[in-house]
Amino acid sequence: MKIGMNLLLWTAHVTEAQFPLLAALKNAGFDGVELPLFEGDANHYKQIHKELANQGLGATTVTVVNSDTNPIDPSPTVRNKALDRIKWAIDMTHELGGSALAGPYHSAIGVFSGNPPTPREKAHGVEVLRQAAEHAQQANVKLTIEYLNRFECYFLTTAAQAAELVDAVDHPSFMCMYDTFHAHIEEKSQAAAIATLWKRFGHVHISENDRGVPGSGQVRWTEAFSALKQSGYDGWLTIEAFGRALPDIAAATKVWRDLFAQPEDVYLKGIDFIRKNWHG
Repeated sequence: MKIGMNLLLWTAHVTEAQFPLLAALKNAGFDGVELPLFEGDANHYKQIHKELANQGLGATTVTVVNSDTNPIDPSPTVRNKALDRIKWAIDMTHELGGSALAGPYHSAIGVFSGNPPTPREKAHGVEVLRQAAEHAQQANVKLTIEYLNRFECYFLTTAAQAAELVDAVDHPSFMCMYDTFHAHIEEKSQAAAIATLWKRFGHVHISENDRGVPGSGQVRWTEAFSALKQSGYDGWLTIEAFGRALPDIAAATKVWRDLFAQPEDVYLKGIDFIRKNWHG
């Protein structure tokens, strides 16, 4: 098991300004960090990779798609742009030395049809994501697709739907990820959801029900950690929390109030909480 920290708590684009933060996270005991991929080129991420290696930190990444790069859009042009966008994120993950690209890049966040996903949309998603998985395999990157809650998307909102998608894509480089925040909203049981996914697991987000400090809210943590250990999962447990420091991210994640006194509370208390629950 490895413990990571998602850097979206501080920035949507990691630069040299975050190098002291990387050192602080390493000193706190983190094995790696999760970098948001929204912009940048290969040269930029090669430099970030050098600093990660200097700090002895592993990496995963996270990205999203929008209405112009939506894998389930009826337009072939849009779907081609979606594939290009995901391939770019795969390539940048490779430049970082990252092991996995996480996120809900199955469909555009915040774009709703007013109906459940259709067979045609599912077919489009499978087609695009299978091609992306082929590209990821060549780059030695795992795609770990994230299902969200119903208020952020309509295409993939449960563990059962995520398992169905992974089975349909049917590629060794395409897996599921699990987020305790979304599961807290959508699932009847953390354990049952994890059991649905366990053969397809590639990544886990540790996120409290209010997006604040892990262990401070209502997520059924004992059930979740027990199920994860029973499943044999031994990958990343990455803390994902959001604050108000970044107005665009705060708006996107609907964070309208302070959820913690300072970011240090999230990662210091968070890593301690994970260790106690995993090894306790």
